[in-house]
Amino acid sequence: MTKRKPGSLSWLGGESAAENPPSSPQSRQAGPAPPSDAELLDAYSRAVTAVVERIGPAVVSIHVGEGRRASEFEPAGAGSGFVITPDGYILTNSHVVANAREIRALFIDGHKLMATVVGRDPSTDLAVTRVSASGLSYASLTDSPALRVGQLVIAVGNPFGFQSSVSTGVVSSLGRALRSQDGRLIENIIQHTAPLNPGNSGGPLLDSKGLVVGINTAIIAQAQGIGFAVPASTARSVVPQLLAMGRVERSYLGVIGYRRQFDRRLVRFHNLKSEQGVEIVSLEPAGPALRAGIQTGDILISINGQDMTSPDDLFRFLSEWPVGRAVVVSLLRRKNKLDLEVVPAAAAKRE
Repeated sequence: MTKRKPGSLSWLGGESAAENPPSSPQSRQAGPAPPSDAELLDAYSRAVTAVVERIGPAVVSIHVGEGRRASEFEPAGAGSGFVITPDGYILTNSHVVANAREIRALFIDGHKLMATVVGRDPSTDLAVTRVSASGLSYASLTDSPALRVGQLVIAVGNPFGFQSSVSTGVVSSLGRALRSQDGRLIENIIQHTAPLNPGNSGGPLLDSKGLVVGINTAIIAQAQGIGFAVPASTARSVVPQLLAMGRVERSYLGVIGYRRQFDRRLVRFHNLKSEQGVEIVSLEPAGPALRAGIQTGDILISINGQDMTSPDDLFRFLSEWPVGRAVVVSLLRRKNKLDLEVVPAAAAKRE
């Protein structure tokens, strides 16, 4: 019987390891060697180049200006856009073409076409214009929820008038929210690191397959690597309405309110699920809420059982609710809880 030395290893199913085991060949990983940095950069470059070559002809520079005749055109602003159908429909930002008397679309091959506004939706900062042309190259809107943080994105646009400029980055966050020009929240905003500058507004944000995942809309002044894009999924729901009606029809109640904290005694007494509501401070004359009996000073609790803790909750609910379909509004009037039926109307067109 051999004596074990203190501290020696005991192998499963065998004797203890020798104190000085014989050297063994260095282990190597099976399979092909991982790609080098040069190969990875080359693949990245090929992906970006392929996207730009395919989608570049669909991206246009949009110039807005004043003047009754072509010879009198005076540029007053510029942005970007991209063709979404071969017969000349162009998607851009609402703020790019707002109040424009004349619009020109400049294509990558140098030719210019007059454009007209088909419809605008300031609540999502999207607009559709059209040029008289056919057989144009166009880009396709994809489903933005498929995006992932860290995914490669490519921005194409015309910053400071530099035609067809390209920048790249990654998706840095999803589900952001931005306040639109009419005060509503644009939700599910894509935050990315592709550098943007004035003039990029309305240009496409693309994935590595060349599909549009967003429409670039805003940057933070004095910041680097922080750009925002309206998701393509939002555009897919807005564009058909702009093509059909020139606007997006949304329900409204005709109220103005702000967030209000409930007294905890009222929360316990009425067994409320939330401690916040929307206090009504103004009612539109002859609006749906006034006709239904809602008064200033009432505090909105819920609509159809869904808590309303802020004006944004109210906007969000009404944006998805059909015009003319009644809702049950629960509210507090002083210490009493009331349920009123309100029939939302179509919101007035916002410019």
